[in-house]
Amino acid sequence: MRSVWLAAPILLLAACTETTVVGGGGGLVAPPTNLIYTVEPSGTPGAPTGVLLQWDYDSDPDLANWHVYSRGAVNEAYRLRATTTSNSFHDEGIPHLQYYVTAEDLDGAETSPSNVVTVDERLALEKPTTLASTTLDGAIALTWSDNPYLSDPAGFKTYRVYSASYDLDQNLCGQTWSLEGSTIAPEFVAGAMTNGVSRCFAVSAVSIEGWESLWSPLKADTPRPDARNVVIYARQAQDAGSGFRFWRDLDTDGIADGNEIGLVQSGSSALNDFSVERDVAGVLFLTPVRSGTGVALYGNAPVTDLTSIDYAPVGGYGTGGIEALPGWGYVFETDGGDGFARYGAVRVTHVGQSFLILDWAFQTDFGNPELIKAGQVATR
Repeated sequence: MRSVWLAAPILLLAACTETTVVGGGGGLVAPPTNLIYTVEPSGTPGAPTGVLLQWDYDSDPDLANWHVYSRGAVNEAYRLRATTTSNSFHDEGIPHLQYYVTAEDLDGAETSPSNVVTVDERLALEKPTTLASTTLDGAIALTWSDNPYLSDPAGFKTYRVYSASYDLDQNLCGQTWSLEGSTIAPEFVAGAMTNGVSRCFAVSAVSIEGWESLWSPLKADTPRPDARNVVIYARQAQDAGSGFRFWRDLDTDGIADGNEIGLVQSGSSALNDFSVERDVAGVLFLTPVRSGTGVALYGNAPVTDLTSIDYAPVGGYGTGGIEALPGWGYVFETDGGDGFARYGAVRVTHVGQSFLILDWAFQTDFGNPELIKAGQVATR
């Protein structure tokens, strides 16, 4: 266990039902050894839900039980907190400041104290300084700075990941936070999420004593469907399979169902978001088709992956064809049919003479330009 010189002043004295103090150290059994504690994180820094005390087990047949003593401040007397036949004790609620344990033999003689442990919140680690997200299909991948571990490797135990609802229009996180999970690595995938439903995320670091740090910056993101390695033909080579529609609300319920997204269809259909067109020089173009659909080149250089396309551009969408280049990203602004725009992303992976291969992603949340990574940062 790590230690500090002074006790934390904010920990409060909990109620004790007895005031017996420790005996003089006689008897047939040895005093307890290696007393340690672990507080239980609650999600609120500095306010654990309890403390678990543990010490070495003693198999001496003359041992009857152990006594746990505690006090809430350094200027108070120790009081008997509990008596147990187990070499551990769980103290529920805000912990006392200091604890020690004694042993009692079968004749009722009590040993001298074990070592004293001080439940000191200043052993909490620093908070993660950054938090980033990558949108996946039905999931969000989170990464954050590893500074809590790097600043104190011996004191680090784990990270805890929390999530809450998110209101995109108000740019606000919800008030009810849930624990998504914990990990020792500065990364986590929050799965089993609903596409198009936004969530807020935060991460804390937990010390080996169980102290929880302040939270990282908050990050909001919205999962969306995607697919890899989709073949789209040039319409001049083959009409079938030369058009693409990100989403078509076939049952008019406003929900992007699985059989309504990523539709590869006839290139001559006026219902496409875009078709692949080949000019007389053999160059392939991504050409918007449907009214209300425009396309913009993403950035000024190739992107390494579909997940590199993070946020739909604010403007710059055109209705003319744009050359399909391997490795480059493209963003489409489309008419959702309900007065709200929806955004799709494409990364071309191969361009041939008669077809191309691409990866695509689509944000089902209307008006939400988050394609891969959240571009909004909320405040708590």
